Amino acid sequence: MYRFLRSILFLFPAEFIHKLVAGILRLAYVIPPVRAVIRACYSVRDPLLEREFCGIKLAHPVGLAAGFDKNATLYSAFSMLGFAFIEIGTVTPVGQAGNPKPRLFRIVQDEALINRMGFNNEGADVIVKRLKKAHPAGLVIGGNIGKNTQTPNSEAVTDYLYCFDALYPYVDYITVNVSCPNVAGLSALQNPEILRDILTAIVKHRNRQIERKPVLLKISPDLSILYLDDILQIVEELGIDGIVAVNTTTQRTGLTIGKDRIEAIGKGGMSGKPLKLPALETINYIRQRTKGKLPVIGTGGVMSPEDATRLLNAGATLVQVYSGFIYHGPSLVKKINKELLKIIING
Repeated sequence: MYRFLRSILFLFPAEFIHKLVAGILRLAYVIPPVRAVIRACYSVRDPLLEREFCGIKLAHPVGLAAGFDKNATLYSAFSMLGFAFIEIGTVTPVGQAGNPKPRLFRIVQDEALINRMGFNNEGADVIVKRLKKAHPAGLVIGGNIGKNTQTPNSEAVTDYLYCFDALYPYVDYITVNVSCPNVAGLSALQNPEILRDILTAIVKHRNRQIERKPVLLKISPDLSILYLDDILQIVEELGIDGIVAVNTTTQRTGLTIGKDRIEAIGKGGMSGKPLKLPALETINYIRQRTKGKLPVIGTGGVMSPEDATRLLNAGATLVQVYSGFIYHGPSLVKKINKELLKIIING
């Protein structure tokens, strides 16, 4: 059924379909009978699936990655589809339009996406107003924070602290995004000296709060082992609670399309099936390097139940989907949970 629907949806530009689907989901959510039917179709609830991550209790380990619900307008609607947690954002202090269109491209034959959205969002103050509203029971919400494109890296810490202070009271955890390749110069913030300053300031702000909530760091799959080791050392020293691995990649490894098509698309972060191996290798390395002591949310290349179980077996506690949702539809969450239940029951 979804394969047929996808063939129609994919006739239209990717960003247009994103907005169309978002609007349909929001409409469905506000109609109680429709909401109930959708929830019954896609939700899987079983105590065997429950997880705890950095002190947060979740109904199961499958969530929606940042980037889909940039403005916190969809998290309630997505709860109908069975997600245990939603990461909203990336949120910047001031709203910004992002990069020029077109900026989102499908590579159907490789089940990949390339985007250069550029942190398009309505800004922290607008988004916080939405987060203040009641959340669906049991839904965990993460806040992914970044800096405005026009803010120089030398002043980036100010942007991160603004977003941290704004979102912290209304989300369950914070993810610091310094690894998105679609904002000019942002990945330079992964330089250990700069990163240490940003994370130190955030940890100090977190320590002043009455309630302690997890702070996570989202990392790139393109880091060298040397840089990754330095980052993991900083994370350990500062008491960062966990890692989100991984962000999109600037590499084009794994694509079968021609060089001309790749060049025509241009710059951007790639997600989807080709990101499967880099995500798996990064998570496995983190587990080995930290002896499994550092909690990890695995994201990247989760296109099937088998992909999810590989990341979990490699050392992730939770997984997030994005491109898999687009290519395989809302039933993917249910399929992953059913497979996990089968594994748990059968030992």
